[in-house]
Amino acid sequence: MTPPLRRWRPTPLLWLTFALHLGALLLLLWRPTLWPGLLAMLAANHLVLTAAGLWPRSQALGPNWRRLPDAAVQAGQFAITIDDGPDPEVTPQVLDLLDRHQARATFFCIGTQAERHPELCREIVRRGHAVENHSQHHYHHFSTFGPWRMAREIEAGQDTLARISGQRPRFFRPTAGLRNPFLDLILARHGLTLASWTRRGFDTRNGDAAAVAKRLSHKLAAGDILLLHDGHAARTPTGAPVILEALSHLLDTARAQGLHSVTLRSVLPAA
Repeated sequence: MTPPLRRWRPTPLLWLTFALHLGALLLLLWRPTLWPGLLAMLAANHLVLTAAGLWPRSQALGPNWRRLPDAAVQAGQFAITIDDGPDPEVTPQVLDLLDRHQARATFFCIGTQAERHPELCREIVRRGHAVENHSQHHYHHFSTFGPWRMAREIEAGQDTLARISGQRPRFFRPTAGLRNPFLDLILARHGLTLASWTRRGFDTRNGDAAAVAKRLSHKLAAGDILLLHDGHAARTPTGAPVILEALSHLLDTARAQGLHSVTLRSVLPAA
């Protein structure tokens, strides 16, 4: 099923960018000698755009889920999101752990990883979780792409994950959450919603599972969107993927607080 398209609405920062560029062009035609000042103005504008794209939780470039909707908050729900898989070693253990806690999670999968492990991708959905789009190749320089290359990368991820999992993604998360002003227009054309997070555990770098769990659990509350990784997972001193111990602690904390983990798509407002 194809997600419903949404209307693209430029943010105030993007409207300002359009106005500055148009104004600069008109002023340049009227008085060419103004070019140094106009160039400096546009450079400052592009620095602001770049800063907004480098801040994963920013909403300056378009809608961005940093927390769940109010209805989910009132229902005592939060979301666990897991990036960079599926991984043949780690993901099955994560799925078993989630089953034991009767928890649901959202897996932001890489298209090429899904192609390598299609049965594992389907198993995620079979167990009641959601597969969402983390791009086709997970390029680290994704945020530098122009609109056509960015669109191809997102579309390829959509097609791959839908074909393999039988579930067309409703959410997109770029590599490391980094993006540029082209992204929201492309997402709107595919009915996709950008999802970042409330807190992340830095579990691709930190092998201390207790510290990762503490960071995620600190002030844990309904509406939180938490980020972990089954792909590229750091290892504890014993060699275990850090997500396993950290996630177990997190789920114990959530249960003690009466919170329930749900998928992002399960709390999407009705169109």
